[in-house]
Amino acid sequence: MGGTREKKAEYFVKLRALLEEYQSIFIVGVDNVSSQQMHEIRKSLRGEAVILMGKNTMVRRAIRGFLADFPEFERILPFVRGNVGFVFTNADLKTIRESILSNKVAAPARAGAVAPMDVWVPAGNTGMEPGKTSFFQALGVPTKIARGTIEITSDVQVVSAGSKVGASEATLLNMLNISPFTYGMVIAQVYDQGQIFSPEILDIEESTLLASFSSAIAAVTAISLATNYPTLPAVIHHLINTYKKVLAVSVATEYTFPGSEAIKDRIANPDAYAAAAPVAAAAAAESSAPAEEAPAEEADESDDDMGFGLFD
Repeated sequence: MGGTREKKAEYFVKLRALLEEYQSIFIVGVDNVSSQQMHEIRKSLRGEAVILMGKNTMVRRAIRGFLADFPEFERILPFVRGNVGFVFTNADLKTIRESILSNKVAAPARAGAVAPMDVWVPAGNTGMEPGKTSFFQALGVPTKIARGTIEITSDVQVVSAGSKVGASEATLLNMLNISPFTYGMVIAQVYDQGQIFSPEILDIEESTLLASFSSAIAAVTAISLATNYPTLPAVIHHLINTYKKVLAVSVATEYTFPGSEAIKDRIANPDAYAAAAPVAAAAAAESSAPAEEAPAEEADESDDDMGFGLFD
């Protein structure tokens, strides 16, 4: 009894230390994950993350005991159910997710197991003797006899995702040496710095977030300008529009300020500015011409020197 209490106390201390050290937690399902597979996953995450398993009742009890100091971890409690474990990390979440999900092993279909995906039997020769034809017929698999063996004439779905695998289906798949399922850790939820969310959120690219953010700013700015309600994104637009109005008033009246003098002068003397434009363009063209001709002159000088010897 005393040993059990000591183990629980050690577990509570370890869990608290991990909660204090790491900012992110993957809550993972470990159904059908073998001990060898768990070892391989631990090895792949070494130095980047720590895996902790434990009874759900003990985990919930430990977290509730920490809530006085870490109230944000209450968000984890609803997901501590079923056969789950925890992966603690401070590394990049996408990288750790790939490491967790990449370790999968193929497994044969077992009667009574829930299929995680649709299972199909492909068309082709099975190599089985004709005496087993009735077995295929019982499962609705179309066959024919070809060269003394059973041949499946078309692809057939024998198990649907989410349904239990029947004994006959499991036997058929094992007879055909088909291992349709792969098992590994499944990420249920992700906890990161006080927030908990579905792992699909990690699939959102940064460019998508920036595009959504820009679209939201544009919408806020448009509404702000339409309703004349000041908001931070619309401040610069309000200033520019106000300046345009003041400039328009200055042009329409005799009132002048430093910002409107040049505009009013252009309106009053359009010919002067029209004549200055070609002159400015010509000056720019002349200034660029010598730079273009310079390489040619250098080439000519170089060619002339070629006619003399070093000591002439």
